[in-house]
Amino acid sequence: MALKNDRYTYRVTWSEDDKEYVGLCAEFPSLSWLASTPEAALKGIRKLVSEVVEDMETNNEVIPEPIACRQYSGKFMVRIPPEVHRNLAIHAAESGISINRVVSLKLSQ
Repeated sequence: MALKNDRYTYRVTWSEDDKEYVGLCAEFPSLSWLASTPEAALKGIRKLVSEVVEDMETNNEVIPEPIACRQYSGKFMVRIPPEVHRNLAIHAAESGISINRVVSLKLSQ
């Protein structure tokens, strides 16, 4: 059975250990599906997620919200060593931009 309005975040990658493709779902990190082709790995993980969501619904469990449907403020706090903070401040001052802009540019690369 296919999950209605499936908006979860899927990824398919190669597993050198298993010598197969592995399908993953970011919202369900404990789940995976191995297959000989990327298409089969994606199909398998989507089916597995659908079954797990159905089981969670049956048991009145909280179902993870898809990442794509979440709202983000654009703000988060990161703790860094003081020397890294200093270097970022110097780079920002020399560039004539804010530390926030420097960090945003570095993170987007």
